[in-house]
Amino acid sequence: MNYPARMKRGFTLIELLVVIGVLAVLLTIVLIAINPARQFSQANDTKRRSDVNALLNAVHQYAADHKGLLPGGGEITTTVTDINSTNMPNLCTSLVSDYLAALPVDPLTNNGLPVASCSAAAWDTNYTIVRSAANSRITVAAPAGELDPNISVTR
Repeated sequence: MNYPARMKRGFTLIELLVVIGVLAVLLTIVLIAINPARQFSQANDTKRRSDVNALLNAVHQYAADHKGLLPGGGEITTTVTDINSTNMPNLCTSLVSDYLAALPVDPLTNNGLPVASCSAAAWDTNYTIVRSAANSRITVAAPAGELDPNISVTR
């Protein structure tokens, strides 16, 4: 049985390219949709790393400007302490405006909004600070890290 020449043709190059393009778009959408939580967690941990660096830099800048005295009037001790309005009100007033525009806050605390006013009723950064008894080095940490639970900087 002889078929006309039109019936024996395969796919055209344009049809193949369209199918490959559609598959590429679908694959991209699936890859994005599969794991957005990991992307958000990575972004939050990156912010935490930036925040602990900013806090530690501000503490050291304060100490450099005040002949080695630490900010907060003795609030930074050899005990790991949460940086909040109860434990460290003087640290906030020592650093904010001169060394930091606002006190950075963990992305999952206070909707990630920084502490702009130290006189606010109650604030919490969800970060910790400690001074080493052995060598007086300062460590600022973010204990709520999502993918990396050990986010800290020591200088």
